[in-house]
Amino acid sequence: MKRISVDIGGTFTDCFFVWDGQYIEAKALTTHHNLALGFNEALDLACKRAGLDRGTVLRKVDSVRYATTLGTNALIERKGPRVAAIVTHGFEDTIPLSRGRGYGEGLDYSMQQNLPAAQRPEPIVPRHLIRSVKERINSAGGIVAALDPEDVRLVVRELVDAGAEAIVVSLVNATENPVHELAIQEIILAEFPAHELGAIPVLLGHQVSGRKGEYVRATSTIIDGFLHEIMFHALTQLSNNLRDSGYDKPMLVIHNSGGMAQMNSTDALQTIHSGPIAGVGAAEHLSNETGLGHVISTDMGGTSFDIGLVPEGGVKHYDFLPTIDRWLVSVPMVHLDTLGAGGGSIADYDRIHDSIRIGPESAGSNPGPACYDRGGLRPTVTDADLLLGYLDPENYANGYIKLNPKRSRFAIEETLCDPLGMSVVDIARAIKDGVDEQMAIGIGKELRVRGYLPEDFTMLAYGGNGPLHACGIARHAGIKRVLAPPFSSVFSACGAGNMKQLHFHERGVHVTLYNATSRQLYDGYDEFNAVVAELEARGREDLVRQGFAAGDVRYRLELDMRYGNQLLTQAVALEDINRMNGVGDVLTMIKVFGDVYSHRFGASSAAPEAGIRCNTVRVAAYVDGDVVSFDSLEAGGHRTVPVELSRRDVVFIGHAEALDTPLHDQSALTHEHVIHGPAIVTTENTTYLVEPGWRLEPTRQGAVWFLQD
Repeated sequence: MKRISVDIGGTFTDCFFVWDGQYIEAKALTTHHNLALGFNEALDLACKRAGLDRGTVLRKVDSVRYATTLGTNALIERKGPRVAAIVTHGFEDTIPLSRGRGYGEGLDYSMQQNLPAAQRPEPIVPRHLIRSVKERINSAGGIVAALDPEDVRLVVRELVDAGAEAIVVSLVNATENPVHELAIQEIILAEFPAHELGAIPVLLGHQVSGRKGEYVRATSTIIDGFLHEIMFHALTQLSNNLRDSGYDKPMLVIHNSGGMAQMNSTDALQTIHSGPIAGVGAAEHLSNETGLGHVISTDMGGTSFDIGLVPEGGVKHYDFLPTIDRWLVSVPMVHLDTLGAGGGSIADYDRIHDSIRIGPESAGSNPGPACYDRGGLRPTVTDADLLLGYLDPENYANGYIKLNPKRSRFAIEETLCDPLGMSVVDIARAIKDGVDEQMAIGIGKELRVRGYLPEDFTMLAYGGNGPLHACGIARHAGIKRVLAPPFSSVFSACGAGNMKQLHFHERGVHVTLYNATSRQLYDGYDEFNAVVAELEARGREDLVRQGFAAGDVRYRLELDMRYGNQLLTQAVALEDINRMNGVGDVLTMIKVFGDVYSHRFGASSAAPEAGIRCNTVRVAAYVDGDVVSFDSLEAGGHRTVPVELSRRDVVFIGHAEALDTPLHDQSALTHEHVIHGPAIVTTENTTYLVEPGWRLEPTRQGAVWFLQD
């Protein structure tokens, strides 16, 4: 297996390089003006460590996979084209009004409760760029009012004259019959042909989302349209860079569904959060291979802290109506909770509470933390870590970045010392403890809201700053077992290397599996099977277009089910059944739903007497591939304490004075060793901080256990 996997983050570009039996990790600063430069730098470093040159590698590798946060950043910064929308007459205000609770989507719980200050997000499509056409299709797909082509031409010309640079078409009930959306697309292409300079991208709602729900389908298509041009140019830039270096295969893009595909089968919406979700995929694979049990995955990079949940058995949680930024969308996405807490998170003075506020604003990679000495003037978490003694100024990121402690001290003094009346070291201590607590609260909330206890989970700590803050986070969260997984500093890139070629296709349905009034089971087998067959055909077409044989495609049927008229729906994966051929299959679906529902909410919570309904049929079409193998994570056996390289004074939370702390390097992380806290291990890509009361036990493949003494 020869493979390159890249995770382009807000601060660092991570590269995981597989060359036959060699697994190599490398990092470089992200170059936002041209992502290819950061990629080349990271890949060159990996090739150097393997004794190879970039040209030889790119000519011989099986695949290059990209995960990126570019779309996420563009949405946050509102950098995109002017998007216009065409809707059904009478629905012109559906998009700006959103839903009743649209003011709170994307905000934390406390902000959602602050109704007097409630404000809906600034719309991506302003009201003056929304036009309607006279047409109507009913819920069964029948045409009630036919589309008038002249009406469409008039509307399109008005939008173009108003400055529209992309057009989204989202009509009522188009999921049942898309004929009018397709007709509008044909008219726009006839008015503004693709071969002309004035061509305009056109995105259709039924192609982006197959589920019912006019608002979420429109919002999904609008975000897709807003990011389309940005992602196209950025990924094309990366693809051309590969071509120039001798790579002649299609570039693969990681999706937030937990799979990947070629560019010609990727919507811009599918790239949102794809990097962190690749890390959740790696956590799932690690859990499956090693029997790790319940896992909470935590990725602490330079910009954010991402939390993913993998319960025992390696089944990820999905959001089927996730919130992206401030908008509800309709796209299957691996569940992820993101906090603005990373190494580059800026620490400010909070005047209202007379305290330190950490994040969500980040210094990023340019200018970066003050200690990077690149013009940053505001203190960050990394500056605090440096002043507490955790980081080696001469050996940070393998010496790639030289740190300047004077800059860190100056930034804290200028910003925080006077208003708080505290010393620099005490403020650095407060920043470190505050960000650890902030991340622990996020973990606790994520677990408890789903009925889990933190003490039952193993925490995976990865990303460039994960092993540095692992003990502090676990202390606040009440977690007793922490694992820095193999290749922890580039674990999300490693996860990208394990992704399958996968596509989700779904369709909204009204299927009553058990009618509580008539006490009858569903018997429309042919109708149900026709929907499943259509979705399988679409998934198969996607994968065949990418060069796979139809016989290699595998399918997994999933249903969104609920009891009676409950608002809550539960996604159910049916591993052993993909057709409905009789009463036995219906009863099997009901039993699987009951088991999943009872496991999540308690045995007494199931209510089949209220009736059982299915709202969405979803098919995952995928092709299996080679994956990175993880060795056993067993700790224990006879271990010795490695010889320390040197010592320095280090400040720890809970200790008034600095402690004389032994220092180690990469050679200490072998399975024969144990390191008792306090201690610091500095490697090429990350720093392991072993706090007092903890011990560090490495495993054979490079994973490292943090265990309480």
